[in-house]
Amino acid sequence: MGRAFEYRKARKLKRWGNMSRTFTRIGKEITIAAKAGGPDPDSNPRLRVLMQNAKAANMPKDTVERAIKKATDKDASDYKEITYEGYGPHGIAIFVEAATDNNTRTVANVRSYFNKHGGSLGTQGSLTFLFDHKSVFKIREKEGVSLDDLELELIDYGVDELEQDVIDEEGNEGIVLYGAFEEFNNIQKYLEDNGFEIVSAEFERIPNDLKEVTPEAREAINKLLEKLEEDEDVQNVFHNMKEEEE
Repeated sequence: MGRAFEYRKARKLKRWGNMSRTFTRIGKEITIAAKAGGPDPDSNPRLRVLMQNAKAANMPKDTVERAIKKATDKDASDYKEITYEGYGPHGIAIFVEAATDNNTRTVANVRSYFNKHGGSLGTQGSLTFLFDHKSVFKIREKEGVSLDDLELELIDYGVDELEQDVIDEEGNEGIVLYGAFEEFNNIQKYLEDNGFEIVSAEFERIPNDLKEVTPEAREAINKLLEKLEEDEDVQNVFHNMKEEEE
């Protein structure tokens, strides 16, 4: 199994555990996508796939509709997507993705979390070399199509890793595939054109190397990670700390 697959496997249960945070995160992404490409999912591929993400997370339909409507509401917040990069305690690299209507507030909060928990916020781009930015798709298996055949077909579309695994919260198995960040639209188009059901699709930052830490260090690092993840402006937090073995 590849590096991306192992990293995601360690994160998924933790992320599925907080439904309200998941709904907030997907809702903001839907609003941003609808504002950028229009409220009609038939003509907005990014919105279309985010609506699938919402469905996979069991997000109520009216919550999805409110998030789309918010994009056309003149009084609604105008979210901007921003990233912050820094080091936590014990030299752990941390990549924070946020969607905010007030960057001054968000950067002040993020900086304070780093400072209070023994870390420091760095400059934008300072950690790019430590993470691979990947497109991650979870799809249903299709009758008559083998994993090997699909992998060969998708190599031309920028996919570099493909695994069978659980793809939703009900425990159903399917296929998880990883591709280049910039090939997201091409991969989505191929899957839709060839009749694959996309359960969810998102972007992840996969660390190039994972750092071992002591239990004491892990405790200190987790305090910072939890503080960041609790912030209402933060969408995703990625790091290069090796997860505990189960």
